[in-house]
Amino acid sequence: MKRFPFPAAFTILLIGGILAAAPLVTARLSGLRLAAIVDLLDFTPERTPLSPLIARTIEPAPLPRPVLRLQQASALLDDRNEALDGFYKALSRAERGEPGAVTRMVHYGDSPTTADLITGDIRALLQQRFGDAGHGFVLIAKPWAWYQHRGVDLSGSGWQILPATRFQAHDGWFGLGGVSFTAEDAARTRIRLQDPGQSNFELYYLKQPNGGSVAISADRQSIADVSTNGEVKQAGFFAFSVSGGASELDLRPSGSAHLFGITAEKPGPGVVYDSLGLNGASITVLSRIFGERHWAEQLRHRQPDLVIVNYGTNEADFNAFIDHGYEKELRTAIQRIRAALPQVSILIMSPMDRGRRTGGGEIETMETIPRIVDIQRRVAHDTGCAFFDTFAAMGGAGTMARWYAAQPRLVSADLIHPSPAGGKRIATVFVRELEAGLERFKVR
Repeated sequence: MKRFPFPAAFTILLIGGILAAAPLVTARLSGLRLAAIVDLLDFTPERTPLSPLIARTIEPAPLPRPVLRLQQASALLDDRNEALDGFYKALSRAERGEPGAVTRMVHYGDSPTTADLITGDIRALLQQRFGDAGHGFVLIAKPWAWYQHRGVDLSGSGWQILPATRFQAHDGWFGLGGVSFTAEDAARTRIRLQDPGQSNFELYYLKQPNGGSVAISADRQSIADVSTNGEVKQAGFFAFSVSGGASELDLRPSGSAHLFGITAEKPGPGVVYDSLGLNGASITVLSRIFGERHWAEQLRHRQPDLVIVNYGTNEADFNAFIDHGYEKELRTAIQRIRAALPQVSILIMSPMDRGRRTGGGEIETMETIPRIVDIQRRVAHDTGCAFFDTFAAMGGAGTMARWYAAQPRLVSADLIHPSPAGGKRIATVFVRELEAGLERFKVR
């Protein structure tokens, strides 16, 4: 006789009991939420209630927000104390593609800036990332044979040219870019734009008694005849647009006309980067040579989101000035900018390394360069400016020796000016640091 299969019978009874109780269980599960099921699958003491199958009438306390650890300011770009917040806000709007969001940057510097070295690459990199809003400010003619603005072919003749660095005029009327151009009937300027998408232009000039006029044409079509006559001497601005953009502008004065430059822009969104370099310039151009009221008017009209002050290469030859005058002049220049644009972001950019040959023919860093960098860093901190250490970004002391020995060379034989490849290296680091600063700003 076979034994009764007790295990099988027990299993059958258990299944039958569960099926009989199903309606009761279903009623209790009516309040079950998806969150409770997720809690069961991903159990954590903080999130899962003690009775997950019971409908909750009281929500658990929210988790504390994670503590975001901000990336420390870079050793190369010191943008602490919200020094660049205004600039970062404008750049964020351009990055989001907001209609008409144009971020304007004005870069004052010495001879590398004159040739649009470093600045030309900064412009290209920023516009590639944040949008191209145009060329920006261009002088009326070439004060020096090596003056250039990348993407612009400039030719002018018949102009009397006076840069602020010649110290020949004491009225301080040098416009935004630091050079004045005076002409009679024989003068002419032609500006060819490699990118014909520029559609918004503005002429910067001087109104004065007995002032002449300037005929403006775009792609051989007459635009306007601008009078520079005025009862008193004051800045003048003439804005105009060219539907569909222009590839060539012509300026022809009639009578005595005094001009400063012209801006070329696109509607945006994007970045405009003005490269305002003067050959042989030092910080005293901003602190003494530019007329304070006139320059303030130029800055307010341009309305930049960031002003970059980039001097020190030419000052490196004068030990006594560095010890006893440079810091005062730098602070005065910053005060002038603040007075004109109280809310603008300001960045002090250090000079590059500068080399000199020793008696044995070796190349060493001029000992004045690190001292200038230290002064600039201190002044930036004291005056609420950002600071970028170009000297350290290149590699610090001895860089010019290494760059001159590199193949191909990254610096010219004067051990001052970078080659295009050297300039691009600096620009790449600078833009990388600005982008990192922007990300810190977004997190904060």
